[in-house]
Amino acid sequence: MKVPEPRKLKSGTWFIQLRLGGQSVPVTASTRKECIHAAQLIKAEHRAGKRMEAVAKTPLTLRQGIDAYIKARGNSLSPSTIRGYKIIQKNQFQAHMDLPMKDIKDWQAVYDSEKGRLSPKTLKNSFAFLKSVYKDQTGCTVPEIDMLQVARNERDFFDADQITTFLESVKGQKCEIGALLALSSLRCSEILGLEWQDVDLDRDRLAVHGAAVMDEHNKLVKKATNKTAESRRFVPIFIQQLHDALDVAKQPEGNVVHYQTESGLLKAINGVCADSGLPLVGVHGLRHSFASLCVHLGLPEETAMSIGGWSDFTTMRKIYTHISQRDREDHVAALSGFFNPAEENANKNAN
Repeated sequence: MKVPEPRKLKSGTWFIQLRLGGQSVPVTASTRKECIHAAQLIKAEHRAGKRMEAVAKTPLTLRQGIDAYIKARGNSLSPSTIRGYKIIQKNQFQAHMDLPMKDIKDWQAVYDSEKGRLSPKTLKNSFAFLKSVYKDQTGCTVPEIDMLQVARNERDFFDADQITTFLESVKGQKCEIGALLALSSLRCSEILGLEWQDVDLDRDRLAVHGAAVMDEHNKLVKKATNKTAESRRFVPIFIQQLHDALDVAKQPEGNVVHYQTESGLLKAINGVCADSGLPLVGVHGLRHSFASLCVHLGLPEETAMSIGGWSDFTTMRKIYTHISQRDREDHVAALSGFFNPAEENANKNAN
């Protein structure tokens, strides 16, 4: 930063006279270099103060606050996270998005503006993001408001018999490899990021590291990290149909699955489900089916968690390990037989 050339006083002290904001600011130091450095610091602080004053005179809107929030985090946010933030900025809370944040007092009205248009879960997550932006940019906390209750998300998944039907239906389809990878526990981002160098057919395993996600421009981009540290793993190829399909399609390099969007793979899988009269489980529902099948077959939780790349037992138990209705009925029958042995024996004799 340029400052006036210092001059040496008779006392041996070096001196610079700064003019900042119409005021005279003297700067002195024992050496020429120290005098220049001190003057540069004072000038920089003055400019920073002027910028802060300008910001104070023109308070950030909620829309601008989101841009500042994203910018401040630089490369720490994944492309898919930025995409989600930009979707909120562009499509939600539009009646309040261009208001100065300091003028937003009725946060209940902000929340209520999207009631009925967004699902309770989506609205909860979007509003939580606004709260984070507001606190980050103003230092203030959004007050508590009345929010809709979020129902637990019970995803569709296949039971053991439905998995068998699906395997036959998806054979030879364009989405076959992608679907079988999901049924082997892979997330959609992991499937789209899988490359042929990650496929080891000799040892029947897949090296899952990195992922491909949609960015704010709806383009598929690669990232070096997975969802969690545990997601970086080797997944055994335990579905013979998957091994055979990979063997036929094997290439020296490039992506294993060729879909340009996450929704493309999802729609293809649901098309097979619809044609077969099966629930439209999508990509995540197939991963869910893997976890439920592990429960059905009695696999140790540690094994299922390791293959699926879940970070802790709580996540797996809470979200993924739903026992199929048929298993539930068998377990209830076993309980009934224990407490009602006479009825159990009668049923055996009748059969």
